[in-house]
Amino acid sequence: MNEEQLQREVEKRARERLVERGVTMKDLAELVFFLQEKYHPGLTMEVCEHNVDRVLSKREVQNAILTGIQLDVLTEEKKMDAPLLGILERDEGLYGVDEIVALSIVNVYGSIGFTNYGYIDKLKPGILQKLNDKSQGSCHTFLDDIVGAIAAAASSRLAHSEAKTE
Repeated sequence: MNEEQLQREVEKRARERLVERGVTMKDLAELVFFLQEKYHPGLTMEVCEHNVDRVLSKREVQNAILTGIQLDVLTEEKKMDAPLLGILERDEGLYGVDEIVALSIVNVYGSIGFTNYGYIDKLKPGILQKLNDKSQGSCHTFLDDIVGAIAAAASSRLAHSEAKTE
């Protein structure tokens, strides 16, 4: 498999994993809309989806998605050692590694992404509230932060595009 084929396969798999874990392009676009609607009059879901799509095309983002989801799945399957297993199952606030993975996504589009990420991570609107609900039996310790970071990065990309700096 050559490098271009590998890249296409990694991107395809990252997008599939998001959907398998219950996260759609529409969910991601709704978060971007939530973050940007007051700054961009006439903003459409199509524009939000386009920016999400561009963020998902980045290799750093794909790597974070695949890594984070795999760690969540291994936690669900109880294939992590104690005490890490319990920490991940509880999504302990002082753990922080999940946020570090998310920040690798946010960093792709500059410092505005950090503020967008912090804001959306605190409020947990839309799909983030569902992913953060621990009563469903699924582990989304990494995924909720990754999804918030994708939305924050797409929002940053949108802001840069509107300012003609992207």
